[in-house]
Amino acid sequence: MTKAIKWLGLLIFLMSMMANTWAANVLRISTTTSTENSGLLAVLHPVFEEKYNVTLEVIAVGTGKALKMGGQGDVDVVFVHAPAAELKYVESHDFIDRVAVMHNDFVLVGPNNDPAGLSSAKNIEEALRAIAQKKVSFISRGDDSGTHKKEKTLWESAGIQPLGDWYIDVGQGMGAVLNIANEKQAYTLTDRGTQIAFAGKLDLKVAFEGDASLFNPYHVMAVNPAKHKQARYGWAKRYISFVTGPEGQEIIRGFRKGGQQLFHPDAL
Repeated sequence: MTKAIKWLGLLIFLMSMMANTWAANVLRISTTTSTENSGLLAVLHPVFEEKYNVTLEVIAVGTGKALKMGGQGDVDVVFVHAPAAELKYVESHDFIDRVAVMHNDFVLVGPNNDPAGLSSAKNIEEALRAIAQKKVSFISRGDDSGTHKKEKTLWESAGIQPLGDWYIDVGQGMGAVLNIANEKQAYTLTDRGTQIAFAGKLDLKVAFEGDASLFNPYHVMAVNPAKHKQARYGWAKRYISFVTGPEGQEIIRGFRKGGQQLFHPDAL
């Protein structure tokens, strides 16, 4: 009986060691849905996993939720696109080593017949006013994502509080919002990467683009181990070095859909 108990104790110990070893080779990343929906992570991450023999656990949510997860120490790395919100967490010492990774831009997409006449708008404020004045359906992500934060800022700059049946708040990720906009033949704001990735599946066109205020930068940050003891900072540093280094940046530069470049590298 005593011998059996000893063997059971040894087995439990070995299983615990194996579990700890496995956990040590897992890096948890919270990120925005656009990096996932665009397909970028599906080509970027396998290279890192094979190179370092590590498993990447990705949680793709709105940027607000991704930042909150990092601020609670639930992940090791945060990879998002809402600079003002990111800096608040950096200032509170939740994140360190914040680095620019890449950028693209936001665009307004809508029905091919452009019922709000956005093609003649001189700037984004004029485009949004046209949608509001004509009460053409607009789909908002409504999920506190980086895209949603940008959208709210743009409405504010246009001097408009979007209210009414034409303004539809769905609380969904970017891919889902594009599908809803397609079904309802409505306008929506999207990052260009996801727009390009979904273009072949949608009966929508880019209705307005090119305004300087539509610039969309992405940053990566490590969760601060001094504040969140469980953070795997060693792996986080390797990941940040990879996505901002020559190999990761070339993968980002070369990532295309339909011959179009979805993201432009910023670290090199």
